Amino acid sequence: MQDTFNFDFAAVFGADAAAAQAFSRELEPVRRGLGEARDGASLQKMAAAIRALQRSALDHVPAHSLTRMISALNDALTQQVIEVVCAGMREDASDWCWIALGSEGRQEQTFSSDQDNGIIFRNGGNADAQRERLLPLALHINLMLADCGFTLCRGNIMASNPECCLSQREWSARFSEWMIEGDTQALLNASIFFDFRALYGDGELERSLGAWLAVIAADNPRFLLQMSANALRRDAPLGLLGGFVLEKGGEFPGTIDLKLRAATLFVDAARVFALACGSRASNTADRLRQAAHGRQLQEDEVEKWIKAFHFIEMLRLKRQQASEAHGQAMHNHIDPNRLEAGERHALLDALHQARALQKRLAQAYLGSG
Repeated sequence: MQDTFNFDFAAVFGADAAAAQAFSRELEPVRRGLGEARDGASLQKMAAAIRALQRSALDHVPAHSLTRMISALNDALTQQVIEVVCAGMREDASDWCWIALGSEGRQEQTFSSDQDNGIIFRNGGNADAQRERLLPLALHINLMLADCGFTLCRGNIMASNPECCLSQREWSARFSEWMIEGDTQALLNASIFFDFRALYGDGELERSLGAWLAVIAADNPRFLLQMSANALRRDAPLGLLGGFVLEKGGEFPGTIDLKLRAATLFVDAARVFALACGSRASNTADRLRQAAHGRQLQEDEVEKWIKAFHFIEMLRLKRQQASEAHGQAMHNHIDPNRLEAGERHALLDALHQARALQKRLAQAYLGSG
């Protein structure tokens, strides 16, 4: 595994040298303390320090850099948690790999993150026996991550779930089943589990599975069509005259859910284009750029979509921080009428870009606009 602290934190601050220097000073004791953490209490202390560090960068770092930075810091914390648990249980990772899924797998984490993870273990021997050995370890890791602020996944998409702790052969069979079945649940599973990235252990297991998936998915037009239809189930929240369509009920009436009704539109479309061109990228911007490189998309349109996606991500980060500051649980709902005029117009444009991306996806795989 790579050392996530090799991420060039200073470079992302651009011309703001003072902010970069202040961040570097604050980062160093976190780096040192995390490396020295050997128990749950010290890891929880470092988790709090990392959260404070992440929030301090909000006003100084663009969204595309900030979500990668958040993910890199969370990677480092997760790796140390796994290291501590493995040491305590006298387990090594020579024959398995811990993988991040979902937003962490895409390196697009925000301030509010639950756990989505799994384990790939080496083929050979009795898979059930290997699973029985690894599940207690995975449970300790999941619980320690929860103590560090990463909420347990309500859908139980975690390595301690036997369905998420599989041999390389079992993962391949599972992925094949989802591509063959193509029903609603199978497509939902694919949209979560196909965004995987190695975090700890034998990274070759992840690389091999990813290389296999890149080939088989690109050669499956029926599955790509089904994934496209699934990605188009949600429309951009825009009315017939181009204005905002706001939620009428629920916990946050009069708002837009920036995660489900905005960011997800870009994420789901980019995943299909990436699978179609055999890309192993998991990050949304990287996926779109590789699709352009593969001549599926035009570079100029891709850059517009990426800019729009990153604007929405920044709004999400600001909304999450603001809700926490007001003593609320972090959420992604925003009332566009309360935004400044410039942000409101930018959000409207970003949603129109989401609609344009969806139209492009429909043209490519459904034969319609």
